Amino acid sequence: MPLTISAQFSFSTEEPTDVLLQFEAAAIAGQHLVSAETKLSDAQHCSRVSAGDGIGERIWLRAEGRFDVDYRAAVELSRPLAPIASLDRVEPHYLPAEAVKYLFDSRYCQADSMQGFVLDQFGHLAGGARIMAMHDWIAANFTYSPGASNASTTAADSFAERRGVCRDYAHVMVTLARASGIPARYVSCFAPQVTPPDFHAVAEVFLTDPANANGNDEGGAWYLVDPTGMASAADIAIIGVGRDAADVSFMTSFGPSNFLSSKVAVSQS
Repeated sequence: MPLTISAQFSFSTEEPTDVLLQFEAAAIAGQHLVSAETKLSDAQHCSRVSAGDGIGERIWLRAEGRFDVDYRAAVELSRPLAPIASLDRVEPHYLPAEAVKYLFDSRYCQADSMQGFVLDQFGHLAGGARIMAMHDWIAANFTYSPGASNASTTAADSFAERRGVCRDYAHVMVTLARASGIPARYVSCFAPQVTPPDFHAVAEVFLTDPANANGNDEGGAWYLVDPTGMASAADIAIIGVGRDAADVSFMTSFGPSNFLSSKVAVSQS
């Protein structure tokens, strides 16, 4: 069944300000846009550019005053699913170029500092089995708590507090995976049954592809993991991917702005 998506948000600026938006479901393999419509207020400038890893698009604006966004789409999902726990790690020296950057520390995900914990807690496991153990550990030890974090909260902060929202859960999942030498990236997305309804965030990890008969010696694939337990990979519409939330914020203002309102609804039709 396709996902029916609607997202509306508004902001204002007191003077001409450059703003970068990324809020539309991406047209990628396994994710077909049955229909999509984006309505934007008038702006001094509006243009589209490719987003990270060629997944989705960003919209550049130069806006002044109140600006409204109204997005509606129907997305048919058909991505192949695999039992992650049975998959192997792709040895680092076999990783393709696209995955290498997702091994490194980033603004919100300081993986190097977590290597000792990962070894102590998950050292008896490997590959996808370790990923799923990390998923289960986060789910069991964290409390979903809106308002418990802010735009400055890092994975290390969330790990210490053991609480947060989907953004924080995803950051911790990404960090633990990278600390294991498994590439992981942050995914902004839409998904049904997210509570409260909003833009959602999950992690994506790079493991062996069961369709690749050569095993670890070449290739691999990305697999969605949601440690909040709110969404399954079969029901997620990807907006964009990045090293962490800084790369895929649905709105980044390069100057003073006031965020006024936001409303997101996702259902299976």
